[in-house]
Amino acid sequence: MWGRATAGIVPGFLLSAALVGLVSWCLPGPWESTLVAGMLAFFPVWMGAIALAFAFRNGKRAWTIYGALAALGFAGLWLLRHLQWVQ
Repeated sequence: MWGRATAGIVPGFLLSAALVGLVSWCLPGPWESTLVAGMLAFFPVWMGAIALAFAFRNGKRAWTIYGALAALGFAGLWLLRHLQWVQ
């Protein structure tokens, strides 16, 4: 139980940040206009990630999947920035 809870808190936090960042950057217009909405949406997304962490069989699986998804999310953010699709 503690493994799943900490997986929801630590990599779930990073996953939520990456998801909200990707949505904010992919919306039309400047990303600065989505900053407040993104900050407001972050907490419910993070709470959802914490709740979904308990759907995994064990903590190791939750840590692995959430960590991989967070890494993919940040790789997507880096790719958008590297390709200069956002500024």
